[in-house]
Amino acid sequence: MNIGEAAKATGVSAKMIRYYESIGLMPKVVRTGAGYRVYSSNDLHTLRFIRRARDLGFAIESITRLLRLWQNRSRSSSQMKSVTTEHIGALRQRIAEMESMVRTLEHLAKHCHGDLRPECPILDDLAKPDTKAAPAKARSRPGVFRAVRA
Repeated sequence: MNIGEAAKATGVSAKMIRYYESIGLMPKVVRTGAGYRVYSSNDLHTLRFIRRARDLGFAIESITRLLRLWQNRSRSSSQMKSVTTEHIGALRQRIAEMESMVRTLEHLAKHCHGDLRPECPILDDLAKPDTKAAPAKARSRPGVFRAVRA
């Protein structure tokens, strides 16, 4: 099965399949003499596993751990549970941060006149110097939200 067929069969785009191979999440697959990738049923199973883990919000690093555990028949379920409970905690933190953002935005929208006046509490708030600035590393990570003042 070529990469296009594998993408269609698994719901993972060809671009993502190439990316997963480039970072080592997927093993390098067999290639034809012309250089085309050929995917086996095991490869498709791995791609479906990765897609499902991504659908559940696991980061690539966690998926790497999950794949190792999945492929290790001598694993203990406690290891899987540990990875999962860590992820649940991270999701709960993100949810709390997003709920805080919603409360802040609702408060600002409620106090905006929404008319022809130039004064706008939303813009004023966005322009305020942030005295609780998160470290640059935390701000630049995709999928990581910092809490906002409510």
